[in-house]
Amino acid sequence: MAKRSEEAHPYAFHVSGPRNLTTLNWKDLINSTWKDEKYKRTVIACFIQATYLLELDRQENRTNGNALAPNWWIPFKYKLTKTLIDERDGSIFGAIFEWDRSAARADLVVMRPNGAPRAVLALRGTLLKSPTMRRDIEDDLRFLAWESLKGSVRFKVALEVLKSVCDTHGSSNVCIAGHSLGAGFALQVGKALAKEGIYVETHLFNPPSLSLAMSLRILGDKAEFVWNRLKSMLPLSGEAQTSIEGDKTNTNTNTNGSSIASSKGWMPRLPSFGSKDSSVAVGKWVPNLYINSSDYICCSYTDPDGTAVKISSKENLGKTNAQIAAKLFVVSKEKQKFLEAHGLEQWWSSDAELQQVIQNSKVISRQLRSLYHVTPSQIKLVKPV
Repeated sequence: MAKRSEEAHPYAFHVSGPRNLTTLNWKDLINSTWKDEKYKRTVIACFIQATYLLELDRQENRTNGNALAPNWWIPFKYKLTKTLIDERDGSIFGAIFEWDRSAARADLVVMRPNGAPRAVLALRGTLLKSPTMRRDIEDDLRFLAWESLKGSVRFKVALEVLKSVCDTHGSSNVCIAGHSLGAGFALQVGKALAKEGIYVETHLFNPPSLSLAMSLRILGDKAEFVWNRLKSMLPLSGEAQTSIEGDKTNTNTNTNGSSIASSKGWMPRLPSFGSKDSSVAVGKWVPNLYINSSDYICCSYTDPDGTAVKISSKENLGKTNAQIAAKLFVVSKEKQKFLEAHGLEQWWSSDAELQQVIQNSKVISRQLRSLYHVTPSQIKLVKPV
């Protein structure tokens, strides 16, 4: 009876998992499926789904005999080596999956395919189930209020675990991924390691982009713009106009007789992310973001701060990669409901059509700004034109 219930469960791998999945075999030694972006995206999304199900299996007391989670990593020749536990409620919020050499050799795969990571840290998002809902929403509100998750227990645990895995396997053989709230943690953990010079491949599915702090900044920018426009429309008296023009051309003299520049006539210019002066070279850590334009939680990542460029070939990517902070893969579908647009299943769906774009996203720039340290010598004073 339990077996029949498992087979009919909507989260069973054969029910809602990827279709037409390539079976890993010895041919992968010659032409690795892991080199295919779609296959990699599918497998990593399945690992995140497994992390969701590890917690649901725990909540619903499913054991090894009828657990749903294992079938989401076994077909890819990986094994579960560690679960990340939230000490506040005992819930599973993350998991480490490592290449299963013995399972691979049983299918005559004697070597790890080229491009396949040795270990993957997968972080789940919010589960609206009573045992873990309180702590999940607490971290959701933390991001909404502060646009940061560093104060969470989960951030500390995930960072320590990822550092340990990198020490064991090497950062080039490790990958971190997350969905929704988990993508928020993955982004900030990956960024924290990048600031230490440890660059880990990062995959972020539907990462949160909305926050109260960001909204207030946007309102502040708009208010400043409106106020400046209003001031430019107000007529000025001849005396006031002369005074302003004098501020632009003259300098003030202090009590010692020395000449100093008016503070209004000077402004600091910081080096851009792509400049040669940046202490961390752009391109060493380039997270992959998977965005649905109908998902209001993550759609702000597609708000450009410049012109989007569609990638049509690997050659174009090679020329522009050094100038971007992240890779965006965007799905655009009309009349799509929020739960579908924010869901994880779309990323292994056979009909998923993604467009990879390069653009200067305001949200990405803000999230990654702290990676590029600016020293006082890098600040140049320039006079506004």
